[in-house]
Amino acid sequence: MPFLPFAQPDIDETEISAVSDCLRSGWLTTGGVTHRFEAAFAAYIGASHAVAVNSATAAMHLALEAIGLRAGESVITTPYTFAATAEVIRYFDATPVFVDVQPDTLNIDPVQLAQVADTLHRQGRPVRAIIPVHIAGHPCDMDAIHQIAERYELAVIEDAAHALPTRYAGRLIGAPWREGTGEQGLETGNSPPATRNPQPTTRNSPPTTSHLQLATCFSFYATKSLTTGEGGMLVTENAEIAERCRLMSLHGISKDAWKRYTAEGSWYYEIVAPGFKYNLTDIAASLGLAQLAKVERMWLRRQAIARRYDAAFAQLPSLECPTVRPGIQHAWHLYLLRIHPERLGIDRNTFIDELKRLGIGCSVHFIPLHLHPYYRENYAYRPEDFPIAAREYQRAISLPIYSKMSDADAQRVIEAVCSIAQQHRTH
Repeated sequence: MPFLPFAQPDIDETEISAVSDCLRSGWLTTGGVTHRFEAAFAAYIGASHAVAVNSATAAMHLALEAIGLRAGESVITTPYTFAATAEVIRYFDATPVFVDVQPDTLNIDPVQLAQVADTLHRQGRPVRAIIPVHIAGHPCDMDAIHQIAERYELAVIEDAAHALPTRYAGRLIGAPWREGTGEQGLETGNSPPATRNPQPTTRNSPPTTSHLQLATCFSFYATKSLTTGEGGMLVTENAEIAERCRLMSLHGISKDAWKRYTAEGSWYYEIVAPGFKYNLTDIAASLGLAQLAKVERMWLRRQAIARRYDAAFAQLPSLECPTVRPGIQHAWHLYLLRIHPERLGIDRNTFIDELKRLGIGCSVHFIPLHLHPYYRENYAYRPEDFPIAAREYQRAISLPIYSKMSDADAQRVIEAVCSIAQQHRTH
């Protein structure tokens, strides 16, 4: 049978027509279509501001720049993530401080997070932010994280590369946070704590921000639940942060400089800060608008496949289905199956080889960052420093789950996984 790829974008004539219209318009780079995409995405999420960029990496970089991260400061995050989450911290010569994950969700552990934040505070080490990562599409315990952020006056920048459309406490990830609404968090009232008044800023300085003036960063990479090929979006409730990120996403050029080639624009522009080249094109945005119109339908299909997988794999003691905590909506960007090696005669790597032999594409998410040479060599990390991340990585397999999969495709995956598990089970 033909090889079943690990991921495929859900593209039809709607997207093709939208991109064709953009090409025929003669305007290909950042313009009106991009701004319509920003407005539509903000409305969908329920956010006040959205800034389209060329990747989630760019969005996180811009968010850290907007809070004024400096060399020598620290940002707390998790080692169980992709390279981008920590590398954007290193762009500033700042230090990523890792916190281990919860064994069920693989998200950052709030208990250990509180301990690490307290230790850094008592040591007098300057910490500016927390970057929680919603692994696979399961939300982090945001109530607990925000309470820690409030206690130590830290910014919260969510890595939501997997989290569209993830819901926590009845709200989409990226919508305005309200304290005390999540199942896992402590009930502390219906109103958010008061924010500090922003300090005056110069045109080339990032705004001063409190932990409630946060950002959420989405990815539109080719494998994501909404794709623009390459792309991302930053959403925020803070107008200052949105303005700063928009400015810095296009070379630090003065507001609305993209209009300089239109009838209402001007050739004159000013560079007010040393920015970056992170803008999203209208070609990509036209694809994004078409995808956004069917994002709920695509999620429903992913959810249906996940439920089929759960029903099949829950019967086998050598397999562990992904956790879905009560009261949340899992985006199902990934289906992270975990094996129990002690109940099989093979390890995870051999299991993947067997799947490939049967024509099933799969992947591993993620090799924890503290196991990579850069972090080992520069921070002297050992595998046992974050034992849960290291242990769960050795058990994890990401199975195909995308809205273009047919019922027959899903059944092929189920039969292949069950066949391998039964063939190699120990007695």
